[in-house]
Amino acid sequence: MAAQAPASSTGSAKLDAVKATVAAADPTTPQGFGLYGRFAFAGAVCCAVTHGGFTPVDVVKTRIQLDPVTYNKGFIGGFRQVVANEGAGALLTGFGPTFAGYFLQGAFKFGGYEFFKQQCINQFGYETASNNRTAVYLASAAAAEFFADIALCPLEATRIRLVSQPTFASGLVGGFSKILKQEGVGAFYSGFGPILFKQVPYTMAKFVVFEKVSEIIYRSIDKSKASSGMQTTINLGSGLVAGFAAAIISQPADTMLSKINKTQGLPGEGTVSRLVKIAGELGLRGSFSGIGARLIMVGGITAGQFAIYGDIKKALGATGGVEIAK
Repeated sequence: MAAQAPASSTGSAKLDAVKATVAAADPTTPQGFGLYGRFAFAGAVCCAVTHGGFTPVDVVKTRIQLDPVTYNKGFIGGFRQVVANEGAGALLTGFGPTFAGYFLQGAFKFGGYEFFKQQCINQFGYETASNNRTAVYLASAAAAEFFADIALCPLEATRIRLVSQPTFASGLVGGFSKILKQEGVGAFYSGFGPILFKQVPYTMAKFVVFEKVSEIIYRSIDKSKASSGMQTTINLGSGLVAGFAAAIISQPADTMLSKINKTQGLPGEGTVSRLVKIAGELGLRGSFSGIGARLIMVGGITAGQFAIYGDIKKALGATGGVEIAK
């Protein structure tokens, strides 16, 4: 998915490597910073639009995770409870930090994934990378997500605080400033451990499942002859499957992240001790609170991301690089 070199595989990693080298040497295709800048922009837009669009679902999901006793009527019932108690506008709580945070995260995640995948290919060679592509996908996704989470964490902490405490502040700027002033910079990263625990496995599953499902589909469909609409449909379907897998894998950490960002810790209480306490309180069943809403949200978000990402890349001419799927 990342880089698009040979339009179709010859069936030989060595011949594909030659074709990739020739394609990469084409002076009309973006290279270097220009290429990865396009990847990053496409990733930023697809993540910001999809996560921002699913803000109402995320609000309900977070309420169910944080207060399962009150919000105990399921996903649809949770929607009705929020609207009845706080008005329809409450469903957009946290939209600002969600859009801004995932714009930054998307740039690092998708741009970084493409970058680190290419570095693996440069380091080990095309044939070795192609023969071990699952490991390349996993390593590239993990490295990209680590840097993406550094950018995301402060805005995610602000979002969760706004959703869990509607009277805390009126929006992104007010909430961010209030946390910074009252609790310091460290408060933004109190959830960095959980967010890594959540996002790194999530992103690894998301990319590797997407790549594998796409590869299976393109075994029976010639990618070079597939229409633009067909490629977008394949991206949607592959992304949906990837989203379901990623949601299940990362659900316990997502619940812990919501809990740790709900309120500030007790004096002298460290992040690790807070996480241990939260995990004990939740148990296995509690860790999967809100999984129904999250499957809908993550499945839809991931499908939309890969569809939008692919279309923006094509529109920007970001088709340089190397495709290592057979």
